Amino acid sequence: MSVKLSEDVVPLTDLKINPGRVVRQATETHRPVLLTSRGRGVAVVQSVADFERDANERDFMRAVVAGLADLDAGREVSLAEAKSRLGLSQTDG
Repeated sequence: MSVKLSEDVVPLTDLKINPGRVVRQATETHRPVLLTSRGRGVAVVQSVADFERDANERDFMRAVVAGLADLDAGREVSLAEAKSRLGLSQTDG
C-alpha cells in the first residue's frame, strides 16, 4: 500500500465539503488518504476492510517475529506438545 502524493493528500477542508468523496477514494483505491491542515498531516482515512487486513497482517508478523525469537532463545516444543497444549488430537492437521 503506497500513498500517491498527487492523489492521496487531501486538505481537511475538502473532507468537510465532500466527506463521501474522500471515503469513496480510500475504499476504491485501497490506499489511505492523508488529511492535512495548514500543510501538515493530521489524520488518515482508511476503509474498515483495509484497516482490519492491515491489523491482521501486523499481528501475524509480530507472531512470526516472536516465534523466531523463541527459536533463537531455545524456547521450543515438539509438535505433539504443541497439539496437546492447543487441545488438538494427534490426527488433527
